[in-house]
Amino acid sequence: MIATTDAPAQQILLVEDDTALRMMLKDSLELYGYTVLDAECRTTAIALLRRFPDLRVMVIDLGLPPEPNSTEEGIALIKDIVTESSTSKIIVLTGQDEESSALAAIREGAFDFLAKPAALADIVNALKRAFLFSRQEDSMAADGLTRLQINARITDGLKAVREDAEEKLVRQVLKDTGFNVYQSAVRLGLKRESIYYFLKKFGISRDA
Repeated sequence: MIATTDAPAQQILLVEDDTALRMMLKDSLELYGYTVLDAECRTTAIALLRRFPDLRVMVIDLGLPPEPNSTEEGIALIKDIVTESSTSKIIVLTGQDEESSALAAIREGAFDFLAKPAALADIVNALKRAFLFSRQEDSMAADGLTRLQINARITDGLKAVREDAEEKLVRQVLKDTGFNVYQSAVRLGLKRESIYYFLKKFGISRDA
C-alpha cells in the first residue's frame, strides 16, 4: 500500500490491546509519515508518556486489559493522560456503546471519537485535526492567550461538541489571518471552498 505522505513526521502514541490491529495501524500510520509509539495497556502507555513527555497526540482504545469488555480502563487512562499533560489531544477508538462511550471519554478530556471499525482515512483526518488544534493552541500560548475553549454542553451530544470545536478553530484562524480566506485555507490545510462553506455554516462574517 502506498500512502500520501502529506502529514509531517509527527509522533503519536497508539494504545490498543489487539496486537494484530495495533501492528496494522502502526504500520499504516507510519506510511503517512507519523512516528508511532505503541502500547497494549494502560501501564505501558503511561510509562511511554513519562519517557516521551513531548507526546501531544494519542489514539487509544477504551477496551483495555484487564477489563477489555468495559470502558473502565480506557477512561482511567484518559484521566491519567490529562493529569500528565492537560494539552494532550486524545482520539478514542472503541466498539462499545458508541454514543455513551464517546460522551464519557470527552467528559474526561478526550479530543475526538471514532467508532470501530474506523477507516484509516478517518483516523488520519482525526490526527490532522488533533495536530492542527495543538499547533493553534501553541501559537495562541505564544501570544499569551489560553487554549481554545469548547462551549457546547456534553449533554448536547457528540456532534454538538465536535461542531463547537470546529467553529472555534475556524474563527480563531480567520482572526489570526485578518480574515484572509486563502491564508486561512492554507493554515487549516483546506481548500478555499471549504472555508466559504464554514463561513456559511457558522454564520461568520468579516464584521463579526
